[in-house]
Amino acid sequence: MLPDIGEGIVECEVVEWRVAEGEHIEEDQPLVDVMTDKALVEITAPEAGTVSKLYVPKGDIAKVHAPLFAYVPAHAEESEEAGDAEASRAEPGVQQVRMQEENLAAPAGGGRGPYGRIPASPAVRRLVREHGLSLEAIAGSGKEGRVLKEDVLRYLDSDQREHGEAQPAQAASDASSEVSRRSPALTTPVREEGEVRVEPIRGVRAVMARRMVESASTIPHFQYGEEIDVTELLALRERLKPVAEAQQVRLTLMPFFMKALALAVREEPILNARLNAEVTEIHYLPSVNVGMAVDSRSGLIVPNVKRVEQRSVLDVAREIQRLTADAREGRVAQEDLKGGTISISNIGAFGGTYAAPIINAPELAIVAIGKSQWLPRFDESGAVVKRAIMTATWAGDHRVIDGGTIARFCNAWKGYLEAPETMLLHLG
Repeated sequence: MLPDIGEGIVECEVVEWRVAEGEHIEEDQPLVDVMTDKALVEITAPEAGTVSKLYVPKGDIAKVHAPLFAYVPAHAEESEEAGDAEASRAEPGVQQVRMQEENLAAPAGGGRGPYGRIPASPAVRRLVREHGLSLEAIAGSGKEGRVLKEDVLRYLDSDQREHGEAQPAQAASDASSEVSRRSPALTTPVREEGEVRVEPIRGVRAVMARRMVESASTIPHFQYGEEIDVTELLALRERLKPVAEAQQVRLTLMPFFMKALALAVREEPILNARLNAEVTEIHYLPSVNVGMAVDSRSGLIVPNVKRVEQRSVLDVAREIQRLTADAREGRVAQEDLKGGTISISNIGAFGGTYAAPIINAPELAIVAIGKSQWLPRFDESGAVVKRAIMTATWAGDHRVIDGGTIARFCNAWKGYLEAPETMLLHLG
């Protein structure tokens, strides 16, 4: 049965089966990935055995406490194998009579064993899978309609003969096609039209759709844009990359963005707050949990790095690396998706320059970061110089965040990024 995953979840989508019917499984082996409205969950095998039936196809919805898959425990299989071995040691004449009697008694479509499945040993099931066959199509000559190896070979032989007899018909069809090709006047052109492909919105995409509609329709967004000179930040990152790589950490600009956010929140803590449901109270949160929008295979998700204000840049980078890898594999833990306080959307990673982001409620602010571009700028003496310029567009909840507040916050954040060494003064 699909277990109770918690969080009030009553159904989930089957994303991928990692096993097939007839396949042997080990205890705790991952069997199926299911997508809830919060995250991807991995269901494992309770014990060793053989999968006998998959009740919910890939892409369909499974219900909590409803059948998900069936299996035969390993100890039951061993008993069946022992029975087969004992029967095979019987006298040849007796064995032949038994097979004839069982063949007469067996139903045409195979029988059903004590577990409601067609009886067959793992070796026979493997042979059936290798030839792309279905056990239901093979008449079993064993006890209770058990499908034996001889039955599979007999079915394969008869199937080949049927295909051989069909060759003349195929030849006639080919000849007819040749006549049609040589006599175009006898054929009627057929206009091919494309079909509309329908894909249901489920899982993470369904949740994102609901939340974005709710956020855009209930929160008055205030947009604020700025250009940030990240020339010095890029140089600092290049100097620190070898240090990070020595610890198997990929150092990008994102950990600097997050750390600067946590420092700027000290100056304008309302950017890291939340409103109560009645919009009568502002709750200032003690930790800065920075979410980052990730384009995962399951859709857009926003895992967050917890307690950024307490972490080093290297530690933040390590956490970003873990979350990104999990997100792209579609295996982000539910805990990593909860508790975000402020978010970053890095559209620059896809080549974007500007965006007007939608707030990830119940947060109060989000920033979209564009790509860095080398552009001409004037220095203090009026000379034209090459600088790395990045755009940042903030969206704030205008119910509690006004233009002056977000401008002051953005200026503080910008100051840390344009002069990254100043962040050292606030680390501790």
